[in-house]
Amino acid sequence: MRQFSILIIFSIVMVACFGQSKKQNAHSNERPPAQLYAEFCASCHGQKVEAFVDRRNWEYGDDKASIVKVIAFGADTIGMPAYQDQLTQAETESLADFILNAKDYVDGHSQETVSQLDTSAYKQELVTDVINSVWGIDQLPDSTLLCTDKEGKLWQVKDGLTIEITGVPDVYYKGQAGLMDVCLHPQFKENKIIYLSYSKPHISDQDKSTTAVYRARLENNTLVDGKDIFVASPYHHKQYHYGCRLQFDNSGYLFISVGERGNRDVFPQDITNSNGKVHRVKDDGSIPDDNPFVGQTDIGSIWSYGHRNPQGLCYDSKQDILYEHEHGPRGGDELNLIKPSVNYGWPVISYGINYSGTTFTDLTSKEGMEQPLRYWVPSIAPCGMEFITSDKYPEWQGDILTGSLKYDYVARTDMFDDGSVGGDERLFQGIGRVRSIHQGIDGYIYVGLEEPGKLVRIVPKQ
Repeated sequence: MRQFSILIIFSIVMVACFGQSKKQNAHSNERPPAQLYAEFCASCHGQKVEAFVDRRNWEYGDDKASIVKVIAFGADTIGMPAYQDQLTQAETESLADFILNAKDYVDGHSQETVSQLDTSAYKQELVTDVINSVWGIDQLPDSTLLCTDKEGKLWQVKDGLTIEITGVPDVYYKGQAGLMDVCLHPQFKENKIIYLSYSKPHISDQDKSTTAVYRARLENNTLVDGKDIFVASPYHHKQYHYGCRLQFDNSGYLFISVGERGNRDVFPQDITNSNGKVHRVKDDGSIPDDNPFVGQTDIGSIWSYGHRNPQGLCYDSKQDILYEHEHGPRGGDELNLIKPSVNYGWPVISYGINYSGTTFTDLTSKEGMEQPLRYWVPSIAPCGMEFITSDKYPEWQGDILTGSLKYDYVARTDMFDDGSVGGDERLFQGIGRVRSIHQGIDGYIYVGLEEPGKLVRIVPKQ
């Protein structure tokens, strides 16, 4: 999240929206603050004032007197004029109150029902702290954990030992790129096959990369017979929004989430490319005949489209429901129920705005585009998610856990059998930047963290 001072933001708002208008001569009937914001600010910064004030640093003060002062007297050093002659004192104060109320709403971190859950019945156990960024987690039948490190390493973790696995493909490690998810084949006991998602460098243009999925057999501490079974097209020079989560369903199909690579206005709404999509393939990477866009595009793996940066997939095997969340713009993180052929709207519809504070769309809905099950205002920067079935956490069964990179906690979202959602609760505040969440075959929940890198296990207290 880019941080902007209140001074700079109000400079943009006032210069762009108010301009050098003449002094109003009559203010006996002051306009309400919502009207002021809608009339003068929304055209530049959108209707979502909660997203507009979503920032941590208010360099020139976040109290009413400071905000009123900035509006009224400006700041010569950055070229912001004074507006005390354009607005009445009452209008200036009411606009300041309006913004402060929105800030209080954001600071309270509440959209629907958001509260802090008592987690005193659980404790965090450190599994390892030698992995820099635990991007993906899975567990072998003997309870050994497999963990990816974004920098391009795959680790086995068991009984206090962390052992590197060799044979990992060459990884493009820059910006948000790197080694991402790890996933076992549903018949791993028989075939020893695992899957890795990663940022693949272009063979001839080292400034370009793409999202790829690598399939290999695990022998002792080495990957053998490895090959890419999925390579997103086209490669792109930007170093962000790769996705990329992996999830098998009951039928043995592999779902792959791919980000729009920062090419917002081209990739996600176009089904002739792979980016900004959720894909569905067979375990060998071949295309199922019943995929929705087979015969309509060369990218027959597309299952759904109109996504931004989906960094979470999880599956309710009882209901046969696939869930996804995507790291959205400011105020636009989403939780979605993924259905075939559906357009999830990015960037045509969104509840967020640009990180810079400007707007890119005024639409939050449109015919033919799916609504999220929920969206987070303020943005929590979601990454990693899991559908909980373990009887070790009876009060969480049937719910989704989502990691927050921004606020350093795990969000529990109430889920109902029809796929709809209730409110959120915050678990383990201060745990760290959550990059991955996995429910192991042993029934325990594992949480991967970064800055500093750790793998922890959530254990009920005896």
